[in-house]
Amino acid sequence: MRAYDRFHKIDDDFRNPYARDRDRIIHSGSFRKLEYKTQVFLNQEGDFFRTRLTHSIEVSQIARSITSHLGLNESLAEAIALSHDLGHTPFGHIGGDALDECLKNDGFINGFEHNFQSFRVVSSLEKRYNDFSGLNLTFATLEGILKHSYPYKKSFLPSIIDEQFNLDTHPSIEAMIVDRADEIAYVSHDIDDGVNSGLINFDDLKESELIRDILAKVKEEGISQEEDEMFRYRFISHLINHLVYSLIAYSKDRVDNSRILCATLDNKTELPIGFDSKLETELKKLKKLLFTKLYQHKDIMIKMYAGKQAIKGLYSGLNEEPKMLPKFYLDQLQSRNKHRVIADYIASMSDRHALSFYNEMYGKL
Repeated sequence: MRAYDRFHKIDDDFRNPYARDRDRIIHSGSFRKLEYKTQVFLNQEGDFFRTRLTHSIEVSQIARSITSHLGLNESLAEAIALSHDLGHTPFGHIGGDALDECLKNDGFINGFEHNFQSFRVVSSLEKRYNDFSGLNLTFATLEGILKHSYPYKKSFLPSIIDEQFNLDTHPSIEAMIVDRADEIAYVSHDIDDGVNSGLINFDDLKESELIRDILAKVKEEGISQEEDEMFRYRFISHLINHLVYSLIAYSKDRVDNSRILCATLDNKTELPIGFDSKLETELKKLKKLLFTKLYQHKDIMIKMYAGKQAIKGLYSGLNEEPKMLPKFYLDQLQSRNKHRVIADYIASMSDRHALSFYNEMYGKL
């Protein structure tokens, strides 16, 4: 039996295969840890702000709504959505960048890449069965986690993965929907969290025509105080609805409910899931605004810099003294590269675990 043939195994089960995938993901340790992994704001900043867990749930809800309307497989979209961020390190993208830098400085040219790490989490790093590693997910779920919307041709991937997943082809339509649902979710909830935190306000975003249009809709409801919680709530509701309905309207005639063969797409072909050209342009402008006004805000940068130093410190300390590793990872040093084992352990940590462990090593950060 080849290494990935087991992903096609269908046991007797009252659930459909993708619902079973979803349940296995939800019950995994990696999924629970998302509760304490940063989206934009560190978990310690307050209970209101999104984490990787709440983000994944919001992506799942949006993806299910879209797939249901388009007559596609909701359970497959849900499974991909709930697992798409499992490979993220503590402290958001900056944590992944720091771990990537550490590995490359030690001669590992492939470094760290969170999409592939998500795939590795569900296919090998989670241990739930006696005779093999991973969660035993279906091919379509694994493909969606690995590829998102496009072919995933990476030189560092083992040839067996290329052979099994045909990395030159596009994934399922459901995977493409999850990719855009992810975008809808993070754009909307980052605005919500950013305004709630006081780091940005709606005036900062009024350069965007899309934002101006949504603000006008909220004010038509008679809610005029932009600092009020109700105003923010109605704004986010209108924004998500506008993006979801726009995506459905643009995509519905491009999706064959009997299943598009995504392998026939090429990199020059317009994907069947998306927005019209005007809205695509507006979204790019809005994401650029968020990058400038929120993600690079001084208060965010300070927290992210602290997280980056924690990742580097953990990596350095564990390499110097690997006996600090938990037994599960320490045992792997007999058969796996030390640096990769340490990177896998750090990537698995929640924010608070990473900070706590760092403080044990070096004193309070």
